[in-house]
Formats: sequence, C-alpha cells, structure tokens
Amino acid sequence: MEHMLLKMARQLDALDEASLMGLWEKYAQTVNRFEPSQRWQEAVLVLSLIQANHWKNQLFNVQWSERLRSSRPDASNDALDGSPFPAGSSPFSLDLPDAARRPQPEKRAKVLSFTAGNNTDE
Repeated sequence: MEHMLLKMARQLDALDEASLMGLWEKYAQTVNRFEPSQRWQEAVLVLSLIQANHWKNQLFNVQWSERLRSSRPDASNDALDGSPFPAGSSPFSLDLPDAARRPQPEKRAKVLSFTAGNNTDE
C-alpha cells in the first residue's frame, strides 16, 4: 500500500499546479452538492489531491525561503537572495494564524463546511 501511495505522490507531483488549480472550483462545486455516489466520492478525492499539491508547493517555498535566509550571514537584503518572499513574510505557516494581524485575502473560493446536514443546492 505504501508503494502505491508513493507512486501516486510522484504522479501528482509531476502535474502542473496552475492546471490543477484551474480545476479547483469545478470539484469544489461537485463536493459541495453531496450525493451518495461514486462520482461524489471521487470528486472529494480529486479536490483533496489538488489542495494537497498546492499545500506541498506552498510549504516547499516557505522552507526554501527560510533556508536561503538562514544560510546568509547578512539577511538584511532579501531582494538579492532569490527568495520568493520579502523579509519577514510568508504565505504559509504550520502555526495557527493570528487573524488580527493577517490581512484578509480577496475572495477566491469559499471554504466548504463538512458538517452533517450540509446539503445545499446553489
């Protein structure tokens, strides 16, 4: 089973994130309209894979940026280090966000609620 999961991870990693994110809304809508079917279950897995790939890329970029910053003795000029993020900023964190300090992003997609009885047709 682990071998199969690693193979799936390699295949997912080989896909273009921008193309995957172009499918996000389609699968989010399908998942939001629950139906007890194989089609719905597959849509949930596809949406999860799209989000997993996006999350992996964000985490990679943050870790790479932090590695670049920590490897330089003078980290004051981040424009020259090839880092994708300005000093002191990061689009992703494993820590819980502080909502008071974090700017609210433009609405791109809604967060789906997975509570019982959430079967809303739009």
